[in-house]
Amino acid sequence: MFDWNDLRYFLAVAETGSTLAAGRALRVSQTTVARRVAALEQALGLKLFERRQAGYAATPAGEALLMKAREVRAAAEAFAATSSAQAREASGTVRFTALEIYAVTILAPILRDLHEAHPAIRIELDTSEEPRDLAAGGADVALRGGPSPTGGGLVGRRIAPDPWTLYCSREYAATHGVPRNRAELARHPLIGGGGDKVWHLYQAWLRRHDLEGSVAIHQGSVTAMLAAVRSGFGLAVLPGFIADRDPDLVRCLPPVEGDPASLWLLTHERLRHTPRVRVVMDFLADRLTRLAREKPVPAASDTA
Repeated sequence: MFDWNDLRYFLAVAETGSTLAAGRALRVSQTTVARRVAALEQALGLKLFERRQAGYAATPAGEALLMKAREVRAAAEAFAATSSAQAREASGTVRFTALEIYAVTILAPILRDLHEAHPAIRIELDTSEEPRDLAAGGADVALRGGPSPTGGGLVGRRIAPDPWTLYCSREYAATHGVPRNRAELARHPLIGGGGDKVWHLYQAWLRRHDLEGSVAIHQGSVTAMLAAVRSGFGLAVLPGFIADRDPDLVRCLPPVEGDPASLWLLTHERLRHTPRVRVVMDFLADRLTRLAREKPVPAASDTA
């Protein structure tokens, strides 16, 4: 097999008629051109040029290969042009929506690395708790927790299970112990809130277990709930994908059996092949999937 790069020297000599002129065109020495042409001839087992006083003239074998060499050059130039165009297109703004708790925990280092790998892509991060309509153009990419997403045209992948359940800090567990069943929860202060969307579901869970009276503080966002748990204030319901990988937190109770909640990375089908969106989707999917494969922090109790 010959060195593909040697075709450049072959073409330059054939088109300029001398190794000196070819060297000037390629910005290398005449000796380098002569050496590379000789190496190509040896690799092919063919004599490509007649060395004459007036310069180099292609042999019949060289003439026969000249057209093919030009086709290779044209294909290489087309390849380079296409790749450059794609690189230029993989730039611009990608509107990314995720709950704030994901943004400030698992996503922060991932988005940093995304910027370092693809500095031409600008991420516009939306941490509103109101789900954005991808079909209507409310966002380009979404990271969502919950059951299987619904909506026309949504494409993406399921990253991992993400059930929500109760957690406390390790400091709180060491001082106050961990409730090992739901009956013991009434003796522990609960941190409520999390924003309208979260609180609606959280409050229903508290009512089912007659625990509304145990709520000692109401936080306006899930991030604030997480901060309160870390401070040792009490217990709160948090997404398992995040909390199970936080060494400062302890899971108090196992998730409800059969909970369908998962973490989903989504976009709309009309955007899936847009270079900048494809780059972001591929990067996030790779990093989140790798994170999902990491072993979670052991729970304090898996007894309901």
